[in-house]
Amino acid sequence: MNKEKQKELKKSVSTYAKPDTAAGVRQLMNTIVPFVLLWYLAYVSLSVSVWLAVPAAMLAGGFVIRMFIIFHDCTHSSFLKSQKANRMIGTITGIITLFPFDKWKRSHSIHHATSGNLDKRGTGDIWVMTVDEYVQASFKERMAYRIYRNPLVMFGLGPIYLFLVSNRFNRKGAKRKERINTYVTNAAVAVIYSALIWAIGWEAFLIIQIPILYVSGILGIWLFYVQHQFEDSYFEDESEWDFVKAAVDGSSYYKLPKLLQWVSGNIGFHHVHHLSPRVPNYMLEKAHNETPPLQHATTITLATSLESVRFRLYDTENKTFVSFKEVKPLLKKKRLSMLENNQPTLQNER
Repeated sequence: MNKEKQKELKKSVSTYAKPDTAAGVRQLMNTIVPFVLLWYLAYVSLSVSVWLAVPAAMLAGGFVIRMFIIFHDCTHSSFLKSQKANRMIGTITGIITLFPFDKWKRSHSIHHATSGNLDKRGTGDIWVMTVDEYVQASFKERMAYRIYRNPLVMFGLGPIYLFLVSNRFNRKGAKRKERINTYVTNAAVAVIYSALIWAIGWEAFLIIQIPILYVSGILGIWLFYVQHQFEDSYFEDESEWDFVKAAVDGSSYYKLPKLLQWVSGNIGFHHVHHLSPRVPNYMLEKAHNETPPLQHATTITLATSLESVRFRLYDTENKTFVSFKEVKPLLKKKRLSMLENNQPTLQNER
């Protein structure tokens, strides 16, 4: 696709960047109300059996994902027409989902501006090493990366780190507005959680809230991971990087069953979102369906998306993700080269 066609594509999608207050209010109602009802149902179910309460809490976790998409749209100022309303709704949904508005808005904006850029990795995205970087890395660096990319760590410990550590502290150098927003979010969460614990007891609170946060955390990380970590995803050096290509070729169309598409707030149309972040989630499907070039984006399904778990390193030469197993021959070659040059071997790095 030449530059002129890229420009036309971006312009055509931007026409869908039309916040609809009525649509936004409906989405708030069909997201927050069911969440509150399910939370209450989980609490009431505890008087019968914990095995009734936990499933209700897990369902509530699904609505936290939908609520996070509303928060996400608010950080792009795309959910409602009013910027003040976006900030207010974004802050409230951020408190419920445990995400500080300004902190996440900054990191996510950087993610959009640098997605697929090999020279600007590290903020708001999943850690990705190239094959060359991995082969040249020290043993400790490779082990750290392997631990990070282990599914049990990423999806098992990831939610705990995200909610209890990453989202609770300000980054070094954060501006006053960002720092205060994080403090306000933390204080609000502390007050709400304390009130709930006082009202129903800490055991009941934990039985309900832990499944909610864990389910939403796992699903949230998975959605973010899978939509950029597919086999032929787009990554280029700064000199070759292109915003439109990064959006369309570096973000997938996650074709989900209608119910899951609804729960996930249409974020499966990720290629549309990256091409025009100001398009609200309730307009993403329409933009995709009415823009033929976007229908050629990489499409993944629930079944095919599971393959992404084995994609660990990006091969810049062949423009594809590969597994650790596929890189073993290169590590062996490096070990032999180091032996020939009388350098410490990879084994000695241990």
